[in-house]
Amino acid sequence: MRLGFHVSISGGLRKAVAEARARKCQTIQIFSRNPRGWRLKELDLDDVAEFRAGIRAADICPVAVHLPYLPNLASENDELWRKSIAALAADLKRAAQIGAQYVVAHMGCAQTATEEQGLARMIRGIDRAFRAAGTATSGDPRLLLENTAGAGSCLGSRFAQLQTVIEGVKYPNRLGMVLDTAHAFEAGYELRTVDGLNRTLRELDSTVGMKRLCLLHLNDSKTDFGSRADRHWHIGKGCIGKEGFRNIVNHPLLRHLPGIMETPGAGLKEDLANLRTVRRLSRA
Repeated sequence: MRLGFHVSISGGLRKAVAEARARKCQTIQIFSRNPRGWRLKELDLDDVAEFRAGIRAADICPVAVHLPYLPNLASENDELWRKSIAALAADLKRAAQIGAQYVVAHMGCAQTATEEQGLARMIRGIDRAFRAAGTATSGDPRLLLENTAGAGSCLGSRFAQLQTVIEGVKYPNRLGMVLDTAHAFEAGYELRTVDGLNRTLRELDSTVGMKRLCLLHLNDSKTDFGSRADRHWHIGKGCIGKEGFRNIVNHPLLRHLPGIMETPGAGLKEDLANLRTVRRLSRA
């Protein structure tokens, strides 16, 4: 399993390479812009060139770009929905520009609409974003939908909801899935035991399909099983625990996938400690 972290682009994309090297990353995830705002600044071409050269030299692959926090592709509010479509289209273009393989997007929130209405809204939004981003080529980044903990009206806590969206878009081959371990556990998918993990993966395969699972977000959970509360925690120190992560990183259906950690703190000391834990568990 190639391991890495979500790293900061503060100071430019080129700084992200240094952050990744310090954390001994084999794969990374980044934001391409401010994750808490709508304003978009054009990428600096020299910065992009240096980033691509640095990633290549460090053999960091794959690279994932995470969509900012504000977009909601399932929103019933037309203005927010249109802004969300534009944000996804822009990040698909930016990800291609920097040489990323994936764009990661959260499933949206239905708000006061029904689940069916929210999913239909998301399908239409993704189709519009793909059209706005341009004609697909073999080198374009793949859009990965991320499962959620299921708080409030958030969609994506059940694998069948992701299946509905993936199969509903006009170009399903352009979509895949990222499995967040904390979110799955908080949504009620058992990961702490071999039997529980196997049941979870059988459900994933019968809905989304294991062939569409491209990436793992390796996060422990600070909240209990089925809490529906999204709280990441350090690997082996949360409610999934070391045995759970030993099962995950060594599972024959998962161990070939890249694993990106989004554990809290984001300091070098904490990140390296989480990396050491995962590596020890993967050798166990």
